[in-house]
Amino acid sequence: MLFHTLSRLARYITVLAACLCVISLAGCGPAADVPDDGKLKVAVTFDALKEFTQAVGGDKVDVYTLIPDGTEPHEFQPTTQTIKHLGKSQLFVYSGLGMEPWAPKVVEAAKNTALHTVNASQGVTPIALTDEEDIKEHGAYDPHIWLSLVNAQIEVSNIAAALAEADPANADYYRNNAGNYKKQLQALQDEYARKFASVPRKDFVTGHAAFAYLCRDFGLTQHSVESVFSSGEPSARQLARLADYCRANDVRTIFVEDMVSPKTSETLAREVGARVETIHTIETSEDDESYLDRMHDNLEKIYASSLY
Repeated sequence: MLFHTLSRLARYITVLAACLCVISLAGCGPAADVPDDGKLKVAVTFDALKEFTQAVGGDKVDVYTLIPDGTEPHEFQPTTQTIKHLGKSQLFVYSGLGMEPWAPKVVEAAKNTALHTVNASQGVTPIALTDEEDIKEHGAYDPHIWLSLVNAQIEVSNIAAALAEADPANADYYRNNAGNYKKQLQALQDEYARKFASVPRKDFVTGHAAFAYLCRDFGLTQHSVESVFSSGEPSARQLARLADYCRANDVRTIFVEDMVSPKTSETLAREVGARVETIHTIETSEDDESYLDRMHDNLEKIYASSLY
């Protein structure tokens, strides 16, 4: 209880500091040094949205990611550079559902009257959080919508509509690209829907509970070491309970996400005699691997772990 209270207090201080930072930067205004190459300038918050926007926008857009590679999006605080990039952008794409609580303040601070904004989560059916501490700190819903191929198609449609609104002359181009990309997403969805339909087990164990939307797509269940937001350390009781589950169900693989410390997952794996496999949250770029590459890798690893 003390840990959760201190964790929540730290979160409030972080958010307050971010808001004060944004307020202090509000006078920066838009930058004027934008090269006029005829391309639409688009700012996105993290890597999955960058990929979706590039797939739809093709050679008509320049895309900039506001959250630097290697930075945990849940911990990101806006800077002067954030304001400047929004000041010279024509479209801002964010994921929503509490993933970027700073977004409205940063848009306001940029003072860019030409900026279109799109909440990519519009139309997604959200999954409600159940942990009271998470709800107090992060809001009512799980924000990890992009880790679902079904949701990704909704996000792509939202981005295509926003690009068409910001650049009507190329609206058909954006819609055609979106349609082609959504076919690729659906093909991967169909492939693994068939595979998961016949597996003997429908659950897996992972470092933190970021895969609820993926699980919903395929009728799976995740058991996690940490919560949706991977904040803090699990208690000894939580670890013991999960270790008992792993032994009782012959769990041989513990997954760990690429953006979090593997320490706790490795401890659990040693305790139960399992191996550790890395899966992707697609929040930062990785050696030129695409969103589709990484989702395929995630699904194949989860599928392989379900065959015994």
